[in-house]
Amino acid sequence: MRADEVTWGPDLLGPGFEQTTLPLGSDDEGDVVATLVRAMPHPGLRLFGAWRDIDVLYVHGWSDYFFQTDLARIFTDRGARFHALDLRKYGRSIRPGQARGYVTSLDVYDDDIEAALAAMDTERLGRRLMLLGHSTGGLTLTLWAARHPGRAAAVVLNSPWLELQLGPLGRQAVAPLVEVRARFDPRGAHPAVDLGFYTRAQREVGSLPDAPDGWRPERGFPTHPAWLAAVIAGHARVAAGVEVGAPALVLLSARSTSPLRWNDTMTSTDSVLVVDDIARAATRIAATVTIARIEGALHDVFLSAAPARAEAADRLVSFVSGLDR
Repeated sequence: MRADEVTWGPDLLGPGFEQTTLPLGSDDEGDVVATLVRAMPHPGLRLFGAWRDIDVLYVHGWSDYFFQTDLARIFTDRGARFHALDLRKYGRSIRPGQARGYVTSLDVYDDDIEAALAAMDTERLGRRLMLLGHSTGGLTLTLWAARHPGRAAAVVLNSPWLELQLGPLGRQAVAPLVEVRARFDPRGAHPAVDLGFYTRAQREVGSLPDAPDGWRPERGFPTHPAWLAAVIAGHARVAAGVEVGAPALVLLSARSTSPLRWNDTMTSTDSVLVVDDIARAATRIAATVTIARIEGALHDVFLSAAPARAEAADRLVSFVSGLDR
């Protein structure tokens, strides 16, 4: 869909945000769509803002959707155009009967991303593209940028899921077992591993709005063998070394907490990923990588308590402001 064919309508986030549906054909579950949400800077900032030539494309994490309005305003307040993509079978893009978040390869999202970029019209307008990804979205955008060198001017990753929680050796040990099950039982059920503590931590911090029913369940979407195999394959690619072809900023909490039992430290740590493993993996995604460890940050650093959230915003602004034009 070309930019001049796109129709924008109101979004559930209210004034200042619009959305459009991006048709992506169909699969064995029916029609498939992605949804692009945008926030535009005020007219004066479009002309004179420091980031007036930047287009941002944000991609959410697992069991998630875009709702972080304050994050969008960091960009629009400086003249950038902000866009967020609810991938197929997530959030605004869920259709009846679909297995939420289910794919058998992260490369499938190339179609979602290309449809979003066509609607944004970034290349024709000669604007700089900044990719901004959280958790699984960070892994997806890292791999996309590595397969499409020269497209992104910068990559910002918010606690990207670049390595399995078992670490490199654990991932290598379980990968063959996961692949076998993915081949013979791709949609089989996995035991629930999300006990809801991360959602509880966000609620206690006060950073989590009510989500439409089913968009962001407290204990996450059900997971399936073929999906997990796709994620592990992405981790293996990162471990082997990729090149996103642009400066990268990786924002992480200063420390992790085990997700198996509630602990009050979960309100100031990452209870989803092992951040030390993610920091090591992040050194393999680009020639120039800045890794910022944020004291007191949650898994989504921009949903942390105010001091950590402010530090993350400062690191982001400093990084973007220092990019070469």
